[in-house]
Formats: sequence, C-alpha cells, structure tokens
Amino acid sequence: MNYSRKLQKYFACLSLSVVLASDLLLTQKAPPVLAQIVNSSIGNAVTFTCGDSEATIKAKNGPRVVSGTTSFYIGYRQVSSNNKNPRTIRFNNGIKAWCRDDYETTGDDGTGYGLYWNGSNVLYGVYSSTGTQPGNDFRRFATGRWLSNYGSGGGPKVAVIARINPDNGDVNYATFLSAKKADDGKTNSLVVNALSWNGANLTVQAKSWWTPRRANTNSMNCSGSSPYQYTVIFTGDLTTVNSASANTCS
Repeated sequence: MNYSRKLQKYFACLSLSVVLASDLLLTQKAPPVLAQIVNSSIGNAVTFTCGDSEATIKAKNGPRVVSGTTSFYIGYRQVSSNNKNPRTIRFNNGIKAWCRDDYETTGDDGTGYGLYWNGSNVLYGVYSSTGTQPGNDFRRFATGRWLSNYGSGGGPKVAVIARINPDNGDVNYATFLSAKKADDGKTNSLVVNALSWNGANLTVQAKSWWTPRRANTNSMNCSGSSPYQYTVIFTGDLTTVNSASANTCS
C-alpha cells in the first residue's frame, strides 16, 4: 500500500513539472527583430533602370543605405558606349517612391557611387565627373559652394558631393571635390572612400592624386607618390571646408 501511495505522489509531481515547463515556454518571448540600419555606403557604381524592382537593384550589390523599410540606391544609366548619367532611387517597403536621373544629362561620363543617410532628413550622394560639357550638370547646384565646377582640363575623374532631399530626390546644393595639379593648375583625379556625419559637419575621406587641395582650394605641397590619403571636413551646407589634410602633404 505504501508503495502505491509513493508511486501516485511521484506521478503527480511529474505532471506538475510538465505543466510548469509548458507554461514557462508559453510565456517566453522571442527576441525582438532589430531594424536594419546602414548609414553609409561607398562602392562600385552599378547600372539600373527606374523601372527595376528593389530586389533586382539590391542583387547588383551597389551602394545602398537603409533604415527600417526605407532604402536608397545609387548608380547610373548607360546612355551610350562612352557616356553614363548618374541615377538615384528610393524604395519604401519595396515600393518605388522616386527615381532621379536628371542631375547630370550632358556628355560627361558620370556615375553615382556613394551615399550617406542619417535615417531622417540628411542625405548625401557621391557622384563622379570627368569634365564640363554643355547642358545640365551639377554646376547648377554648386553655385556659391566650396568648389563650383570641375575646373580646367578634362578626363581625370573627380567627385561631386550633393545634399539631397530624401522626400523627393531634389538636390539642395552640391560641391565638386577634386585634386589640382601644382604645376599647371589643371584638375586631377579624386575618389571618395568614406562619408560620416556628426550632426553639423560632413567628413569625407578620399584618395587624391597629385595634389590634394587645401581648405582655400589651392594645391598642397606634397612629398612621396600619389595617391594621397585625404580627409576633408565640410560644413553641412557644403560652402566651407573647416579642415583639409593629407599624409605627407601640407
């Protein structure tokens, strides 16, 4: 008889343990899914059309910034064998909000290859330029900014930094960013590597060929071979460079 009662108590305790374990599993919550955030992206320019889906453009692995369900992509439209026009597009939850390919529509062989977005109202695009040709280009946005045009010469690829309205893609203002040859003053190549934002200033890291520009846009004095690692800190409105520095240059 005692054995039977012990067995009953054992099974009662076992049943209670199973119930408690089940309740514990039901009350446990899965860890929250964190929203994806990519503030800055610099990379190889890719081609896409304004009619492409977000999945199609994303699969090209070009520059992309994202916060939550909103993403921006940058690249170019192939106009002819020797002419590209830059292109920028926004998607909300996989649905196209806007697409802009009217920033530069000249014979300049330009692309888009970099973005910075703070997830709110601060969006910058990085574009390339190989010279000045007749028609609409970034000069119309760069009047009164740090560097208002490509400069003299043509062929070397330089950068254009543009502040963009995230809501509709309008360019608020822009500046060219280039190197300047010390011997003849002609424009030389510069490629942006990284962008960062501190709430007031935009820091641009780049590779500059001979020679990088000082904050007053004049050529630096450099030793050693180019390209030089170059850092420029712009005011948010791109009118002023607070500091410009490069290794082995002054």
